[in-house]
Amino acid sequence: MTKTIIGNWGFPTKVWSGPGRIKELGKACGELGIKRPLLVTDEGLKDLPIVKNAMAVLAECGCAAALYADVRGNPVQSNVDNGVAAYKAHGADGVVAFGGGSGLDVGKAIAFMVGQTRPIWDFEDIGDWWTRADADAIAPIVAVPTTSGTGSEVGRASVVTHPDTHEKKIIFHPRMLPGVVISDPELTVGLPAKVTAATGIDAYVHCFEAFCAPGFHPMADGIALEGMRLIQTALPRAYDDGKDIEARADMLAAASMGATAFQKGLGGVHAISHAVGATYDTHHGLTNGIVLPHMMRKNEAAIADRMPILARTLGLAKQDFSGVLDWTLQFRERLGIPDTLGEIGVPADRADYIGELAERDPSAGTNPQKLSAAEYADVFRSSVG
Repeated sequence: MTKTIIGNWGFPTKVWSGPGRIKELGKACGELGIKRPLLVTDEGLKDLPIVKNAMAVLAECGCAAALYADVRGNPVQSNVDNGVAAYKAHGADGVVAFGGGSGLDVGKAIAFMVGQTRPIWDFEDIGDWWTRADADAIAPIVAVPTTSGTGSEVGRASVVTHPDTHEKKIIFHPRMLPGVVISDPELTVGLPAKVTAATGIDAYVHCFEAFCAPGFHPMADGIALEGMRLIQTALPRAYDDGKDIEARADMLAAASMGATAFQKGLGGVHAISHAVGATYDTHHGLTNGIVLPHMMRKNEAAIADRMPILARTLGLAKQDFSGVLDWTLQFRERLGIPDTLGEIGVPADRADYIGELAERDPSAGTNPQKLSAAEYADVFRSSVG
């Protein structure tokens, strides 16, 4: 029996999933009242056929679209500011956020900031700072993911690096949640194997950290477990054969599931990865994948009781912490993920600084145990190798 990989669902936002759904981009804009969209993507995608095709779909349906692609892999404030200027220059009335995590995050941040008078840092995800925003001035957003990693398409926040402190800041508002998501696996078939692995392991870490985060949220736990089960099978398939549409569809779903689950929280892997990415401009998902087993060992006492549940979900023979850790190391090796940050050029000479950034990172607040800056620095050193 052929697996069904086409569907519409609304959890937490409206998602149109399945091969070829990019043809409905104009319809999605129409549902949100967008007639002059600004399509926001990153520099690496702007000249590729998937972007040109999306612009053609918009033109065919009568949408007067403009393209903005001044987006770095680890977005900075200027990427958002320049995008706001482009939005206003075009007379846009909405955003199509198109791409991986960086394109999606910047697109959402542009839509958020076009109507605000305060600086973007006034809306960091601290307390109720989001209430400072003029919610009615936030532009509508259609999100189109082209990687299966961050899950930003179903998130209510963007991650932007502060130019002065070089810290990754989470900008949050409930209305940053896109109104429609087009989750088309055909847009991901061109991803190289290494990028497939790096973004896919990001989705896995989202699920893993959400599952291990403290607090009572059975819905997030269930979504995280199913996300990891999907990734266990689908990611190696997509890594081996980029044209495996079923695997690509499962990975897009799992990425969205990870971002849905981590409303419960993330943890120390992300705290360190945010610090490393902001300091050394590393790929976020790859950094997460490298740091994961090192933080697992640090958190062992706090997460050991969760591991039998995960081990049963993954069908592991050894259903305890060591069984999950062994499988994690084997899974990373299967996907070509390096063992250490040193292998991707990250030095250990700023360990104390990384530890301080990690301790302050919002993700540290939901790590299974409270760690000091010195302890984060130690985990970072072990990750560097």
